[in-house]
Amino acid sequence: MANNNSERLSDTKKESLKKNLKRKVREGEDGLSKTKRRRLNYNQAEKESGSASSADTGNESSSTQSSRCGTTVEDVSKRTGKRKAAADEEEPCAKRRKGRPTMKDLIDSRRAEFEAKYQQENHLGEGGCGCVFAGYRKADHLPVAIKHIAKDKVLCKERRNGKELSAEVAVMLKLQAGRTGLMEESAPVSLLDWYDLDQELILVLERPMPCMDLLNYIRTNRGHLQEDKAKIILKQLVDAANEEDKRIFHRDIKPENILIETSSDVPRVRVIDFGTELFLQENISYRVFCGTPQHVPPEWYSHYTYRPGPTTVWQMGVVLYELLHRTVRFDTTSFLRHELPIRDELSRDCQDFLQKCLNTSYMLRPTLKELQLHPWLS
Repeated sequence: MANNNSERLSDTKKESLKKNLKRKVREGEDGLSKTKRRRLNYNQAEKESGSASSADTGNESSSTQSSRCGTTVEDVSKRTGKRKAAADEEEPCAKRRKGRPTMKDLIDSRRAEFEAKYQQENHLGEGGCGCVFAGYRKADHLPVAIKHIAKDKVLCKERRNGKELSAEVAVMLKLQAGRTGLMEESAPVSLLDWYDLDQELILVLERPMPCMDLLNYIRTNRGHLQEDKAKIILKQLVDAANEEDKRIFHRDIKPENILIETSSDVPRVRVIDFGTELFLQENISYRVFCGTPQHVPPEWYSHYTYRPGPTTVWQMGVVLYELLHRTVRFDTTSFLRHELPIRDELSRDCQDFLQKCLNTSYMLRPTLKELQLHPWLS
């Protein structure tokens, strides 16, 4: 009985050994299991992929699939090549970005352009918005006025073509638009160039020669002008202000902002300093006064508002008053207190013109077109 059991056990071992031997034969001489074979294939693909990408070759590799995804080694190699090509294309762009000029470079370039084109000379004057120097254009020695304005002194700004622009530049460009005659035939001086240097704005303006501002012109004529000469100046000034089609509001017309060309016996008016100008809007009143405080219209004191047309007419009266009254500077509060009378020696038409311009009610002042038709200017 014991011998029979031992023989059965021996037969069972023999069968087990035979099965193991057959399995090893099926799996191959190397004895690798399916799981190990799959791992080997995956590692082989990874190695081939790394080799292909580092050499950057287009050689085809085995189509054996990865156990993690359905991407072949060929696909991996192609993707790696594309990434390298993209990196090669991006490298010049990065270099270009590094070589792009900075804001400081642009400002230095603009300043160099200005200095190469214009020669700045003696100081002419200074106001609330900036200082002005004499100069000339190097190419043809054309006399120019060079105005330096600190950026924090740019009182008004406009948007033009999506960019913010100094209102003074925008207004002067609009005044020059469509101009057909020579710049000497226009009352506003011409803007020749401008340079935005970040912290300051440089305007290069036409400088009529010879000329002086109206305040100095009055002083050289013993403190006042004769009525006939004052009429010549006022007529030109009213015509210049009556730019209804351009719809521009100067806001600070005064003797210091008016140039007089003195090259002939007939004085020629040129208007300067457009730093406080605005583009007009229909039926609007302004609540922030920009201009000379001594020349503010009376409605500002009563309503703290003012309108473009009546204010411009008021300022015409201010200029004419200073032209005709010896060594007197106009002041609105003094006028309202009746401390600045109109001279009786003036002609009736001249007195009427002055009284209409300086009417304390803005609704009773004439328009600029009505001033042009007034008998005194006819």
